[in-house]
Amino acid sequence: MYDRTWVWLDEIWHQAGTDERFPEGYYTHADSKVVNLFDVSLSSLFLVYSNQSYSPYSMVDFFYSIQEENGRIPEKYDLEAGQPVFDADNPEGATLPLLSYVEFAFYHKIGNKKRLKDVVPYLEKYFAWMQSSFMDKDGLYSVPYSAMHLGNLPREGAAFTVDFNAAVAIFALYMSNIGDILNDKELAFRYKRIYFSVKTRINSMMWDEEDRFYYDLDENKNRIRNRHIGAYWTLLAEIPNDEYASFLIEKLKDDREFGTDNPFPVVPASSKYFSEEGNGYRGGISPFCTYMVIKGLVNYGSFVFARECSIRHMYFILDTLHPDAEKQGDCWELYRPLAEGAATYPDGENRRRFLPMLGLVTIALMIENIVGLDISLPRKTVNWTMQSLEEMGIEDLSLKKNNITILASKNVRGWEIRLESEKLYYFTIQILDEDKRKTLPIPSGKCSMLIDKL
Repeated sequence: MYDRTWVWLDEIWHQAGTDERFPEGYYTHADSKVVNLFDVSLSSLFLVYSNQSYSPYSMVDFFYSIQEENGRIPEKYDLEAGQPVFDADNPEGATLPLLSYVEFAFYHKIGNKKRLKDVVPYLEKYFAWMQSSFMDKDGLYSVPYSAMHLGNLPREGAAFTVDFNAAVAIFALYMSNIGDILNDKELAFRYKRIYFSVKTRINSMMWDEEDRFYYDLDENKNRIRNRHIGAYWTLLAEIPNDEYASFLIEKLKDDREFGTDNPFPVVPASSKYFSEEGNGYRGGISPFCTYMVIKGLVNYGSFVFARECSIRHMYFILDTLHPDAEKQGDCWELYRPLAEGAATYPDGENRRRFLPMLGLVTIALMIENIVGLDISLPRKTVNWTMQSLEEMGIEDLSLKKNNITILASKNVRGWEIRLESEKLYYFTIQILDEDKRKTLPIPSGKCSMLIDKL
């Protein structure tokens, strides 16, 4: 699936020189002439692993280039018409604010500190526009439903949605982290203060002590007891304390809630809106939601459960692509919760081979959560977390002109990790079941280590 995704991307990638607005190339879904900031943000999180064969910067930089004077970055842009597109139900072009999270990922996977300094003014103006356009007197944000990208999910009159407000907290948190990287204390402090302000409001107003869950609020700030996967953006934003997080994670493991065979449906199995056939975003499994939940689980020390869910979701993607020996299937934007196959979507489009979401699972989650590699080029570190010893690894992973190979296998000498690199880096191996952890400098060339000797 990893290799297949890159092949499919290559088939639709427009190389540098195709369009002067994208000097390093770009792609759109199917025959669409519209680029979408949300899709571009998702794509960037796996394009960072292409060693810039497919530039993760090019499409993001295009959206910076069309930023308006007031700070707005339109969510959609029609390349053929040469102008932004605004939908009637989202006239301001709001979308989940993920750009600071994306830029933080760029920095650690590609290692360009100067870029962070260059993009901060765009990000600051964008956040100021969001504040002036969508923030109310209590410091919560209200945007049209389409900004959350959860399709036909019933919102029951929600005015202040937990997913958008948690995404605002994520934006502020990573702006503060960027300030720390740039040693800009004023930037770091200002956004940390914004982050804690939004975090406090979500915890005090959206958390329900009785149900032990985060809910959307109506226009009078009353909680709407309509559970959906958007509440789990709070894990990625590090909003719940450990106690709250444990309650949320329990519901992810409960097969009567979000713990379906294919994790995690947009609405829980207990919901009146849940459909075993999917019915779009009512019972369907959205890879970007699964990615978001898994990253949130890792924040709260649930690496093993996160890996298990990544693998389960991957198998449903595989079984939908190859339902049996005689038949060839495909990959989709939405999957069924209890059986392989594409989710039904009677009043919408379940997009076939929709790469912004597919690549999040088959490339990003494959490297980071199934194999278990956490890479930071500025720190020159590769951390490998394994649940238990098994034969796996990655060959020829390109990291800024440094191809590395890390493979675990068993031979007559026992379990051995073979490493190959063109440059020195620091390698940390952690095997959870064996309670082993070791950090070693890995020289250029080939070397190996025996697990029994750690």
